Amino acid sequence: MRNNKIGSVMTTDVVRASYGTPFKEVARLLDGHRISGLPVVDEDDKVIGVISETDLLVRQAHTPERYGPRKHRLALTGLTRTARRQAAKARARTAGQLMSEPPVTVHADHTIAEAARTMAQHGVERLPVVDEEDRLVGIVTRRDLLQVFLRPDEDIRAEVVEEVLVRSLWLAPRTVTVTVHDGVVTLDGHIERRSEAEIAVSMTRRIDGVVGVVDKLTYRFDDARLEPAEQALHGVHEEWLRKL
Repeated sequence: MRNNKIGSVMTTDVVRASYGTPFKEVARLLDGHRISGLPVVDEDDKVIGVISETDLLVRQAHTPERYGPRKHRLALTGLTRTARRQAAKARARTAGQLMSEPPVTVHADHTIAEAARTMAQHGVERLPVVDEEDRLVGIVTRRDLLQVFLRPDEDIRAEVVEEVLVRSLWLAPRTVTVTVHDGVVTLDGHIERRSEAEIAVSMTRRIDGVVGVVDKLTYRFDDARLEPAEQALHGVHEEWLRKL
């Protein structure tokens, strides 16, 4: 099954900063390119951190009011790790001092689903894409990942038929009727075994662009009730017959 890879949706012309890029230059890069974040790389183009608009706003939030009362500087020893990091960012003058580290990254051969899970787990809106040596090769954003849901229904249907029914389950294309409407796939038909129906539904759910699956499949034989030895024997027999 051909899940779309990050490499197919990432942006390769990446706006980036180095460790020593001045604070104001970082702000100009974000504003000039109308982006909300960028990666920070070292001399070897390896990603060492990420900067977001939030990191810059920390600096602004900690700037004392012009005519307000002077505040005493808090002793860093009594602060939590997060508070100390925020305090350090408030005094940052370069990208290296401002960035969040370690960076959360993905590889170009990761699937879109894997990238989406990584974004959700870490609460980030963009992921630098790196090669085997952690060098920057692209960047992917939430908007890039959402493009998968714009995939045409006909393309989804073709992949269900070819990859799930024919190549994986060795079924004739007309055995199961596949219809797709707004990303929702309906599988309707009568097949040999219950396990095949479950596999068909499970694989279809993992196809890029699928919003949901309506299971209308029926089966002749409930192989879920077989003992393990019987399942193995039945499976070998079926495999041999299908190779004829």
